[in-house]
Amino acid sequence: MNLTIKIGNATFPNPVTVASGTFGHAERYYNLEEVKRLGAIIPKTVTFHPQVGNQPVRIFETPSGMINAIGIENPGIDGFITQKLPALKKIGAPLIISILGHDEEQFVGIVEKLNAQHGIAAIELNLSCPNLKHKVLVAQDPEATTRLVKKMKSLSKFPIIAKLSPNVTDIAEIAQAAQEGGADAVSLINTFTAMAIDIKTRKSRIGNFTGGLSGPAIRPIAVYMVQRVASQVKIPVIGMGGIMTALDALEFLIAGASMVAVGTSNFVNPRAPVDVLEGIEVFMKENKISDIREIIGSLKR
Repeated sequence: MNLTIKIGNATFPNPVTVASGTFGHAERYYNLEEVKRLGAIIPKTVTFHPQVGNQPVRIFETPSGMINAIGIENPGIDGFITQKLPALKKIGAPLIISILGHDEEQFVGIVEKLNAQHGIAAIELNLSCPNLKHKVLVAQDPEATTRLVKKMKSLSKFPIIAKLSPNVTDIAEIAQAAQEGGADAVSLINTFTAMAIDIKTRKSRIGNFTGGLSGPAIRPIAVYMVQRVASQVKIPVIGMGGIMTALDALEFLIAGASMVAVGTSNFVNPRAPVDVLEGIEVFMKENKISDIREIIGSLKR
């Protein structure tokens, strides 16, 4: 069976990866031979300067999902390169590095530092960062998305993936803006802004007041958004949002995603990404499918 996926000039052995922020820096997985089987690993988002993250409570379980407000706790790009990247390379799976800058200058600085490294397959731009000119997220502003992606594409020696926020009126418009900027792929969806309230204290259950909702609760919306984007752009789509099983992942592939990312499920079952991969392989064998491309975008109307 052929499960390989190509994004830009990078080739991935299969379509299964992990959503940034749900696999940490893979510290617990270095000795697991199975992790090498994944199509890619996307470690926790890296910022220019170290960040300590938000005050607790950082995670709150909700029906069929969870709200998180971790705050992108990470050692900064210099710490990541010296402390995390060497061990990540040893795993053997392709690496997609997720980055976030709080302004364009920080994005530029991170990309320039990554350009000096080897063993990286692609860079994912976390566009859920403030667009200071308009006081909205970059991923909520088509012009800002095009501008930032174009700048990073001109600098990066690696393929550029734009990660999109679902907290918009039309996510396809933002995906088209990313494509216009030269993105090699888009990944979606990030979490939905959400909150939960303790009725006794009448305070938010999240230390940051609001957080991001993920898990099976958002999957039907995520599938819809992936299908809509895949039908509007010519670049590959990495789909995510509540994938728990291979059956869930196949929905995203049929909807048009070229790759899928397993996120919240990692907190429940650390083997979930491998289970998803094996389930896709079983589905292909049972249905006599020899190439993953026979599944991608095969939705019937």
